Amino acid sequence: MWIKKGVVYKPDGTLPHSLSHAQVPFAYKHEDFLRIYFSSRDAQGQSRPTFIDVEYDDPSQIRYIHDRPVLELGGPGEYDETGAMPAWFVDQPNGDIWLYYTGWNRTHNSYRLSMGLAVSQDGGLSFEKMFKGPIMDRSIQNPIWAAQPSVIKEDDGTWRMWYISGHKCEYIHGYPEPFYRGQSAVSKDGIHWEISDVPTLEFDDFLHAVGRPSVFKEDGLYKMYYSYRHTRDYRTDRNQSYRLGYAESVDGTHWERKDHLVGIGKSDNPEDFDYMMINYAHRYEHKGKKYLLYNGNGFGAAGFAYAVWED
Repeated sequence: MWIKKGVVYKPDGTLPHSLSHAQVPFAYKHEDFLRIYFSSRDAQGQSRPTFIDVEYDDPSQIRYIHDRPVLELGGPGEYDETGAMPAWFVDQPNGDIWLYYTGWNRTHNSYRLSMGLAVSQDGGLSFEKMFKGPIMDRSIQNPIWAAQPSVIKEDDGTWRMWYISGHKCEYIHGYPEPFYRGQSAVSKDGIHWEISDVPTLEFDDFLHAVGRPSVFKEDGLYKMYYSYRHTRDYRTDRNQSYRLGYAESVDGTHWERKDHLVGIGKSDNPEDFDYMMINYAHRYEHKGKKYLLYNGNGFGAAGFAYAVWED
């Protein structure tokens, strides 16, 4: 099971690009330290990716807090003009780093999410958009939007992606709430994607929205951590809000939910950082130990914490 070790980081409000939130943490491994990318918000509530550097053995020991975003927002009318949220980082053979991210567009009563791709040529200190347009957007397969990909490049050169796909929106308490499920896609180049008709995680009586799939391969299986919630009252009712789930797949397309094996849940203490919700996890390993980064209350407003796996 996962043993919770405590909060790693929460913005203190002194950096203009990072006044609040440390959302969707991603562990990027350097030789001597761990870099954790995440999404933070400015005074207008607009998200941008940034990072901190921490010690491997104890991620709560922070070495460095970056003083600026690593990716700027898009121009007027572009898919990421009101927000850019990091999703996944992939190293390239030439030393470049590709960042798959979610671009935000506010609409008159809701928002629209699209999937972007950026590249870093300075070791991940800054990223530039590779294309003015998104690499995946609303479509026949993604009626409302497409966002937050998890990406693996296979040994045979095939790229695989698992992401969240918006399928409908309903007014609940007068507010348009989106329903989104897990979806997958394959690619030959990591840019142009063929979407599977088989849902990765399908809707049920409780799973109305999937947050941030995080996929890895282990013991010959594809394994996924994800978060899921109900659509009604999930902001205020902890019984309806995000919790973590776990699933496995032999082929990466057909998945079996095994949420009973997730090994971590919300705290029962109302004072704790993850009492209301637990979400947006990312798993990584270092020197044979397994770690989990995850968000708690407020969709990242309470910062992110880490846990260590113990058999």
